[in-house]
Amino acid sequence: MKFSISEQDKASLCRQAPEFELPVRQFEVKGFEYGDDLFSALVQSVVSQQLSVRAAETIHGRVEKLLVTVNPANVMGADETDLRSCGLSARKVEYLRGIADAVLSGAVDFAEIAEMDDAGVTAELTKLKGVGVWTAEMLLIFALGRRDVLSFSDLGIRRGLMLLNNLETLTDDDQDFYRRRYSPYGTLASLYLWRIKDNRPSVR
Repeated sequence: MKFSISEQDKASLCRQAPEFELPVRQFEVKGFEYGDDLFSALVQSVVSQQLSVRAAETIHGRVEKLLVTVNPANVMGADETDLRSCGLSARKVEYLRGIADAVLSGAVDFAEIAEMDDAGVTAELTKLKGVGVWTAEMLLIFALGRRDVLSFSDLGIRRGLMLLNNLETLTDDDQDFYRRRYSPYGTLASLYLWRIKDNRPSVR
């Protein structure tokens, strides 16, 4: 599936929040492909925790090769030694098996979770050991293609927002304000904020 970004979306965000006019002119932000396989996305997220992008990609590739198909049955059926040999810590193996067991036992139904609103998805996913709010919010964007996610759990988004608005800190009231200000284009705003964090616009 495709998360599409239209010129109308960009214009609407700028009308609501004129501070984005310069970043929209300076930075090209494209749509992206996403899938709805929450289990596979969670596996990749757990594998990637506290690792560099390059290391995470290497280890995740080994896990995919070992499992052939990344699904709960194959995670539970894999030998722990083989999982550890992919580069996973004992704790990460525990997390992956806990998530897989929850699916196989019926304690978790990802198909049902995917139909919930954003708050419901976050609440359900964070019940799983090893899954925090940041992970849930990233899955909302990159696994479910939700369009109004502004993650204040993400340091890059917080930094981009502070740069864009010349803020030294972000209070809870600030977070509520900007979440309302950018809605229903929170995900588009997030994509720009990540770019701003990496390369602040040269002119204000």
